[in-house]
Amino acid sequence: MDSTDDDSFGTSRFEASRNRLASLAYRLLGSATDAEDAVQEAFLHWQAADRQRIDVPEAWLAKVVTNLCLDRVRSAHARRERAVGAWLPEPLLDGDPMLGPAETFEQRESVSLAVLTLMERLSPLERAVCVLREAFSHTHAEIAAIVDITESASQQHFHRARKRVTAERRRGGAEVDPASARRIVEEFLAAASSGRTERLVALLTDDVVALTDGADLVAEVLRYDTPQHVAAIARGGFRPTPGKRRLAGGTPVLHYALVNGGPAVLTVVGDRVVGSVTFDIVGGRIATVRGIAAPTRLARLTEAWRRHEPDAPLLSW
Repeated sequence: MDSTDDDSFGTSRFEASRNRLASLAYRLLGSATDAEDAVQEAFLHWQAADRQRIDVPEAWLAKVVTNLCLDRVRSAHARRERAVGAWLPEPLLDGDPMLGPAETFEQRESVSLAVLTLMERLSPLERAVCVLREAFSHTHAEIAAIVDITESASQQHFHRARKRVTAERRRGGAEVDPASARRIVEEFLAAASSGRTERLVALLTDDVVALTDGADLVAEVLRYDTPQHVAAIARGGFRPTPGKRRLAGGTPVLHYALVNGGPAVLTVVGDRVVGSVTFDIVGGRIATVRGIAAPTRLARLTEAWRRHEPDAPLLSW
């Protein structure tokens, strides 16, 4: 095989793994943009490597991507940007290949916005071990080789990570029936857009939390507590006004969608998603609301939306 054939074969081999690697990187970083950068950097490593000495390319690539992501997470810049309370993960429309494997509850949960946010509270190694074990079913022996630790250390990191995620994931509860989730979100939107405060409050858990990135106009994620406060924010955010149409540069249309496996309302102007509001539902009520409007966090979602065939809109402003 000459060098040209080898390069072609090597590129094809890498491309066959690209979606899986991107899904791994996204779970570790919570950012599609950063995940794409990490995968592209891994491709450069792959091109420069002596591939004849690589026995299992998939394992080699997983190791490279994992460690590139860990380097990013550990960097001083990332620690400042991703401090707890100052960061929300990038939402992805269901069907995006970057969401990766979704056969088991653990795989689906690992890519939920709730768990991606909780991952920020783990150490980089705990995060990597948890993702490799639960989302990609690697053995502890394989994980040990990927992140250069002992097998027993991998087991310890995993148990600590699972204990923390399970304890803090209480707000997410079990998976919600899709039809019930949609009904609750539609009721929430109808109550918010019509200003029915009592109905809004009744749809929220007593310890409800609303989080928003403020369209990246503020340094930290804005947080709102108590059903009354969250209801007031929802009324202001979802009530149609002429001013909102002017600011949006057109008529915003609100659609129901599934984002990271959970129910969401997307605000769309033309073919551009300008806002994503996602919901965690527990016991038939809304426990967490996350609003993301920063254009940089909605770029990939917008690209996916342009290829999507949506249902009829829930509301037009």
